[in-house]
Amino acid sequence: MLSFRMQRGQAGGPVVLLLLLGGYVVCDTESTDYSDAEVLPDSYPSAPAEPLPEFLLEPEDAFIVKNRPVQLRCRASPATQIYFKCNGEWVNQNDHVTRESLDQVTGLVVREVDILVSRTQVEELFGLEDYWCQCVAWSSAGTTKSIRAYVRIAYLRKNFEQEPLGREVRLEQEVLLQCRPPEGMPAAEVDWLKNEDTIDPSQDSNFLITIDNDLIIKQARLSDTANYTCLARNVVAKRRSSTATVIVYVSGGWSSWTEWSECNTKCGRGWQRRTRSCTNPAPLNGGAFCEGPPFQRVTCTTLCPVDGGWTEWAKWSACSTECTHWRSRECLAPAPRNGGEHCSGSMMESKNCTEGLCARTLAPDMGVAVYAGLVGALLLCVILVLCVGILAYRRRCSHLHGDITDSSSALTAAFHPGNYKPPRQDNPHPLHPSAPPDLTATAGAFRSPLFSLQQGVNDSHKIPMTTSPLLDPLPSLKIKVYNSSTLSSLEIPADMCSADGEILSLKSVGTGGRERHFHSHTLSRDPGLSTSATLGHLGGRLTIPSTGVSLLVPPGTIPQGKFYEMYLIISKWEKTTLPSEGSQTVLSPAVSCGPSALLLNRPVVLTLPHCAQLDTPTPDWTLTLKTQTHQGAWEEVLTVGEESLSSPCYLQLEEECCHVLMEQLGTYGLVGQSCPPQPACKRLQLALFAPRAPCLSLDYSLRIYCIHDTPHALKEVLDLERSLGGVLLEDTKPLLFKDSYHNLRLSIHDIPHAHWRSKLLAKYQEIPFYHIWSGSQRPLHCTFSLERSSLVVSQLSCKICVRQVEGEGQIFQLHTDIQETLPPHSPHPSAGSCLPSSQVGPYAFRLPESIRQKICTSLDAPSARGCDWRLLARSLGFDRYLNYFATKPSPTGVLLDLWEACHQGDADLVSLATALEEMGKSEVLVVMTTDGDC
Repeated sequence: MLSFRMQRGQAGGPVVLLLLLGGYVVCDTESTDYSDAEVLPDSYPSAPAEPLPEFLLEPEDAFIVKNRPVQLRCRASPATQIYFKCNGEWVNQNDHVTRESLDQVTGLVVREVDILVSRTQVEELFGLEDYWCQCVAWSSAGTTKSIRAYVRIAYLRKNFEQEPLGREVRLEQEVLLQCRPPEGMPAAEVDWLKNEDTIDPSQDSNFLITIDNDLIIKQARLSDTANYTCLARNVVAKRRSSTATVIVYVSGGWSSWTEWSECNTKCGRGWQRRTRSCTNPAPLNGGAFCEGPPFQRVTCTTLCPVDGGWTEWAKWSACSTECTHWRSRECLAPAPRNGGEHCSGSMMESKNCTEGLCARTLAPDMGVAVYAGLVGALLLCVILVLCVGILAYRRRCSHLHGDITDSSSALTAAFHPGNYKPPRQDNPHPLHPSAPPDLTATAGAFRSPLFSLQQGVNDSHKIPMTTSPLLDPLPSLKIKVYNSSTLSSLEIPADMCSADGEILSLKSVGTGGRERHFHSHTLSRDPGLSTSATLGHLGGRLTIPSTGVSLLVPPGTIPQGKFYEMYLIISKWEKTTLPSEGSQTVLSPAVSCGPSALLLNRPVVLTLPHCAQLDTPTPDWTLTLKTQTHQGAWEEVLTVGEESLSSPCYLQLEEECCHVLMEQLGTYGLVGQSCPPQPACKRLQLALFAPRAPCLSLDYSLRIYCIHDTPHALKEVLDLERSLGGVLLEDTKPLLFKDSYHNLRLSIHDIPHAHWRSKLLAKYQEIPFYHIWSGSQRPLHCTFSLERSSLVVSQLSCKICVRQVEGEGQIFQLHTDIQETLPPHSPHPSAGSCLPSSQVGPYAFRLPESIRQKICTSLDAPSARGCDWRLLARSLGFDRYLNYFATKPSPTGVLLDLWEACHQGDADLVSLATALEEMGKSEVLVVMTTDGDC
């Protein structure tokens, strides 16, 4: 309590104001007017005047943490009294703790006072102003007030106003991580942690913390890939934000192109290749892979080396004075070209011209005699040579009308019963010189060097070898040449076969002296995996039944007058290397067509079945066509969607097969891999087999095959099970197998345990994902071994589930009598399975040649309105890469060839006529209506 009391001094002295403050008396003298008082002396002896108090320590702002009170302190000198005033009210004297000391330097009194402020005091304050306290110090000279010290309750909220977010940034990009700490008193201080280590911008200048507590990474480095955390703290607590992951990725960059490789063929047409790698830099931390192809290929033509050959020797020169004469020859038959070897041997030859009877000097009459003798001997030799030549010529002509077996029968393995006789000169109806021989029969398999049989029977034992890189060695070949008067035969042994592929060229002379050439090749002896036919200028089609594999050879592909033994072979998986590598998967069988080095006038069309699922709205496959080199390695030919002008092929994709337009025969296969972000799917078939009834054993097995959804794969399993005595119980079931690294799981359920038991201890069986996706093991199957309780039990019913883990599946509901003999269950025939294995000439094509020529003439020429072959390609769906067709002499002809291949099973002309009608080509429709089947 404060109380006031006023006293007046004696004799009209000053009024004294007594301030009673908590037991203390504070005096103040009231100013009065002394004008009527007596005059005081100028000075009185007294102590020096005391200065105003000066605060040596003023109270500071403080925060109450939880329930702990805060201490406020102040210190002043000189001071007779010091008290705290909080929120305008004096603090009770009992709440003060006062200490007094003497300043050693000035000798003034120093007073220090403390008070405690509790949480309750602060919370009881109502109003907008914070709780505050202030020191007041007194001295004889007056009072001094300190600054106000505010006391607040400290706190820190739990939730951040804004937390940092993770990001993926490219290398050297600026990164901004924002952080707004929770509300608190006092305001929270922010630190940034990188993988739990505090970031100090003074140590790493690449980091910057802004005034708003944001973290800036000026240039992202690979080492900056880390987890970042915003840490807020004050006197109360610490708060951590959620972790923000920053990934610094590096997008791939192409290296420089390598130099062009050498042409892969030493003679003729081949390829040159150059590559680059995505290593400048290599993609890291999910960075984008390089765009564009990793290699380029261009065609090249290497001039074949020609070795030099000597001309005939020139005539001997005149005998010189040294009794020698000489003759010469030149290396011009032919001259060496393109790196061919020069002729070996000497260019000139000399010898004694008098048989050693040489004299340096002869008498004039003796020299004349010598020369006359030489001339006579020379004339006699000439006469003898002429006589021998005439006799040989007459003997040769006497055999020209002999019967000679047609050489084509040696190739076709279909020997005709009668002998082929060339027409005599007096025949009034000679063979037409352009009529080709009957070469429709399938040729046998030969492994032999290639020979040229001369026309004369007497020369039949002179068989010079001719080599060619077209074909592989053939087996032992026996060729017999018959004559009406004599019989001679020739057997060519197998040990004469060379390692290099060679051509067998059999020449037979017909009317007019025309030569007919035939070529043969080694074929697989497995009739289910190969086919062959002798084709000529009219073309044809080779088809391996029930496999979906075919080869279309359009008319004009083979040069006029040439006939080649064409073949088509499906490679067995156990005898060939896989074309896939890395994450790629095999999607089609590996198919060989040949002869491999055959020069074609126009592209052929190879049809391959595939098992890629292509009906998704977004492309999830990267499809690649590969070819196998002579060394067995696989090389990339093209990637679908990345074609360029240097691409040697064109690939037309359909849901179940693809058609490859190509001009280089060889071994081809289709592979693919998933195109992120969606995983690709392969079409598989599930086939259930069991032993053929009746079953005489207590044991019974069910085999389930997991194979590609292609006709060839199913045919392969059917042939295998037929040899094992198995029978297909149900139609095959489709299954989409996803590139998800999950295995294929097979399990059997609902077995009637009263009569049957399963020998399988595990609940299920699994086929590893990689075995199915890579195609390295074929065919894949699982066996469920069952045992019946007695031989009387014949009924079996169960359920077999096949599914990919976390994927699709199928269920077989089996109800069968194992003692009942069922007819063989055959799956639905695929398209083209009923087609003949080979078709030769016009019968192989649905579109007549006359209509083809009319369409090509109408559409090949470019049209300003665009109504040309390009519109036809769009109408038929062949417009994915038009530049391939634009480089061909007749783009329309190549489009029609592709149409023939795509519609070999249902090639009615209606679809083509509809496309032409939409183009407004009425004149072509008239021709098709007249000559075709529309």
